[in-house]
Amino acid sequence: NGLHDVRYHPNARGFDEFAGFLNGGMDYWAWTLDVNGAPRAADGRYLTDVLTQEAVDFIERQSGEPFFLYLAYNAPHAPFQAPRELVKRYQEMGRFTSAVSLIYAMVEGMDKGIGRVMASLEARSIERDTFVLLTSDNGPWFGGTGEKCAARYNGMFSGSKGDVLEGGIRVPAIVRWTDGLPAGIRRQELVHFTDWLPTLLALAGVSEPDEPTLDGQDVLPLLRGESSAVNPVRFWQWNRYEPVPHCNAAMRDGKWKLYWPSIPEAREKLDEDAAPYLRGIKGPHWLMEIDRRMPKRTLSPPRAPRLFDLEMDPCEKTDLAGRHPERVEKMKSAWEAWFETAERDRLRISD
Repeated sequence: NGLHDVRYHPNARGFDEFAGFLNGGMDYWAWTLDVNGAPRAADGRYLTDVLTQEAVDFIERQSGEPFFLYLAYNAPHAPFQAPRELVKRYQEMGRFTSAVSLIYAMVEGMDKGIGRVMASLEARSIERDTFVLLTSDNGPWFGGTGEKCAARYNGMFSGSKGDVLEGGIRVPAIVRWTDGLPAGIRRQELVHFTDWLPTLLALAGVSEPDEPTLDGQDVLPLLRGESSAVNPVRFWQWNRYEPVPHCNAAMRDGKWKLYWPSIPEAREKLDEDAAPYLRGIKGPHWLMEIDRRMPKRTLSPPRAPRLFDLEMDPCEKTDLAGRHPERVEKMKSAWEAWFETAERDRLRISD
């Protein structure tokens, strides 16, 4: 959000108003917000409630004309903190670790905030013609040990935050637009995060830019029940520092998913790189210099890719690579071509 380069501050990237933080996380009680470039110190309120109020105030100011509101709660991201009255109920159940009790309380606090936002739309009689999208960024984090263990319910899926297994990348999405979408529709087709930008552009009557080419597609016809045609081919890859091919990577082609397990050394963060994040948890933001030097790492060789049939095996338990070598090779070639293109774009932009 501009912590390393003011050119990427939200106010420099198209947002007329910004209230939030630039760091990767923020303390929920001892917070410092950036409000249109100026610091605002904590005033005793819980951060989730502060962000909710900022959103409600924005709706009050803008409800007379079309607006775009991006409300990005940090809950339930660490540090795990929540109002005592919310945490107590989960602790008293005797079913969860202290960390999970806190996380569920944080989610409940966020849920109450979303309720307030929806109520503000209704109070101004604009809820029927407002497109509301609720979704998460990734699956849950399962780190920690003992009472600090955050492992919790993640459906039937394998993996968690940071994995490109389904438990790390498959999240629910809820859309409400009373005047524009049928009610009570459940769609199982694959919608990717990159689809929301072209969808919102179409909703606003704005043409897609010629450059850069967008990865996603407009899924309004799908949401309206007019079509089930979505792009069946999607790609994922994640590790720290420079992207590493064939590490924590995946490709979907319809029901088929090709997956490369993580290379452990490629996902590790150096201690010195964690220090700025920890410093920014409570303090005001400061402009950091970008250090483009990459750490010297010795990486284990990538492991062989695994092939899953997600229709028959959504839990990703049975590797079918040995039974379908031709499909593996075809999908591997497609993934490598995508990775090469993505890397070329990344290096061009960074230069």
